[in-house]
Amino acid sequence: MGLQPVFRQFLHADSGAFAYLLADAATGDAVLVDPVLGDVPLYHRAMRENRLRLDRVVETHLHDDHVSGAWVLHVGTGAPIAAGSRSGIEVAQRLLEDGEIVDFGGESLQAIGTPGHTPGCMSYLWRDRVFTGDTMLIGGCGSAEPPGGNPGRLFDSLTRRLLTLPDETLVCPGHATGRRRVSCIGEERVLNPCLAGKSRDEFIATARAAPRIAPAARDIHLTVNARGGDPEGAHAAGQTREAAWADYH
Repeated sequence: MGLQPVFRQFLHADSGAFAYLLADAATGDAVLVDPVLGDVPLYHRAMRENRLRLDRVVETHLHDDHVSGAWVLHVGTGAPIAAGSRSGIEVAQRLLEDGEIVDFGGESLQAIGTPGHTPGCMSYLWRDRVFTGDTMLIGGCGSAEPPGGNPGRLFDSLTRRLLTLPDETLVCPGHATGRRRVSCIGEERVLNPCLAGKSRDEFIATARAAPRIAPAARDIHLTVNARGGDPEGAHAAGQTREAAWADYH
């Protein structure tokens, strides 16, 4: 029997955002999904303890509620950043389309285009679980407000792309909902109040009536995260890997 793959879920206390570490235990190749800047030392420690090498940083979308750790991880380890082709993440070295595969060691992630929360949202299917970012949450879903949000597309992504997966597929969301950390497609199909028994028109009406995020806070995060979480634009200024990594290694 081969080695079991590595899987870790990290909860960022301040934002409630989840990040995920996946790795092929046999080769040590690892992927981080949706890393948060403040938790980069935690990810580094987990990789060092498990003797892993970061092969790829993968973003589900352009985040508007926390600062991404993608750029710091890239300059510190050399791991390229992958994100959806319409994500707006300017520093991504690989821009993914629906159905593309991200390989790491003997493992792979399949990109599933799930726009609506943002135009470039991607979910990622790995083995028996799907990383849904803010598209599908446990008992909820992401907002569809501007810039670029579209409630009709969000409904289609939820119902036509995610709820068509097998019932037993584990849902690994981008944000905590209460104390829950994981769900499954079958549960969300039946119990998610955003979806269960709702028509497309009803979903759109509910989404448009939802409270809005304060634009100032949202826009700051969008600007910074377009650069992978690099607040000073140091990637453009040619900052060395050693200097960018020093505070997080």
